[in-house]
Amino acid sequence: MQRYFLDETPLGEQFELPETVAHHFITVLRSREGAKAEFVLPNSQDVVTAEITELHDEQVVMTILSRQTLAVELPVDTTIIIGLAKGDKSEFVVQKATELGAHHIIIVETNWSVAHWGQKASKKILRLNKIAAAAAEQSHRLKVPDVTYVPKLSDLSLPKDMTKIVAWEESAKKGEASRLVQQLQELQPNDAVCFLFGPEGGLAPEEIDSLVSDGFVPTGLGPRILRAETAPMYALSALSYVMELNK
Repeated sequence: MQRYFLDETPLGEQFELPETVAHHFITVLRSREGAKAEFVLPNSQDVVTAEITELHDEQVVMTILSRQTLAVELPVDTTIIIGLAKGDKSEFVVQKATELGAHHIIIVETNWSVAHWGQKASKKILRLNKIAAAAAEQSHRLKVPDVTYVPKLSDLSLPKDMTKIVAWEESAKKGEASRLVQQLQELQPNDAVCFLFGPEGGLAPEEIDSLVSDGFVPTGLGPRILRAETAPMYALSALSYVMELNK
């Protein structure tokens, strides 16, 4: 069943679809009276199932059929920071990281970033937030991740009590994996965790030194060297296993 996010909580058992939602549900999907969809309320916990009961040219009225409270979000507040990479890799990571449960996604330019957004950053971020919203609907999330842009690593502003992990290929080359497992196993529900990944070519040594001084723990992601767009998927999958499946 199609899922959408509502910006306002319905006051009664009926509500009118926002224009953008109505366009997709009616014009794109060609839904008609009696068609049902799920709607996530602004509290990011409750979901209502509703059906079309009135359909006019510019007005779609939904009637609520049922309500439920779900728990499908990762139990820790999860931030993904990715070094700006070439092509559409940022779009791929945003889409898949949303499906895998990330709550915040930050794009940052690093010393070895080949691509540079400059004045195009605001337009790029607008598109990435739309991709995150669509992916959150598709994967039946309760929250839409926020996607932001930071011009350089030194501009990052993160909570001090957050668990900070930076994926470093030198750790992988040395076969070091226990550090990642240790960091994940120490997490408790409602904690905050951050994963940082470099672009193609990785992070410069001086960037690693700066991150370590800021509390980041360098870890390998298994024995293989992963692409810039693959590493975040590995980390999020490992986090899900530890926090959601291995209980």
